[in-house]
Amino acid sequence: MKVDEVIKKVNNDLNPVKEKEIKRTPSFEHYYTENPTSELTVKELVLILRNGHKYLFKAPSGVYGKKRIDRASILLIEKVELTNEKVLDMGCGYGVIGISLKREFPDIDLYMSDVNNRAVDFSKINAKNNNVNAVIKQGNLFKPWEDDYFDVIVSNPPIVAGKEVLYELIEESYHHLNENGKIYLVAYHNKGGKALESYMEQIFGNVKELEKSGGFRVYLSIKRG
Repeated sequence: MKVDEVIKKVNNDLNPVKEKEIKRTPSFEHYYTENPTSELTVKELVLILRNGHKYLFKAPSGVYGKKRIDRASILLIEKVELTNEKVLDMGCGYGVIGISLKREFPDIDLYMSDVNNRAVDFSKINAKNNNVNAVIKQGNLFKPWEDDYFDVIVSNPPIVAGKEVLYELIEESYHHLNENGKIYLVAYHNKGGKALESYMEQIFGNVKELEKSGGFRVYLSIKRG
């Protein structure tokens, strides 16, 4: 489905209930809302990596990173090293991390998921526009991947979702990684990242701080046999 068709469909679906919703919809919605109720608008964003590679993304309202591609995601993309692994982008948003990694490392098998329906729709659009093949599913955390195992999991998790959700992400990642599989997380170190780093150490028995920039850190843990 084309971008203009998605915009028209989403906004038409919202219109019949708009007057009912307006009295009880909060002034903002978290970007990990399953079904955003905000009017859908789309902005085109450009990602330019340090190596000069350039990628274009359609960024929808109601999904994280609508105004700009955030520094944390860019930091993660530029730090991950891959070859031909099976890779999951957990909480993919509109697909910046996973799609960029597939373009940088074309031999990987890419899987992506997000709880946000709108994010999933635009991940599919952006994958097609960037000539990327990926399996993209909607669902909370590992519900779409109950019977799947991966070599690498990457995520720029929503810190505002709370420790319970983020700790579950780390725990379930351990169970869904193959032996010697890796998890890369990026977070603002002094706003939740430090706690994630400690929990990664607790669950995996190891954690390494790969990169730091502007308060952000990229953390790596490996599932040892």
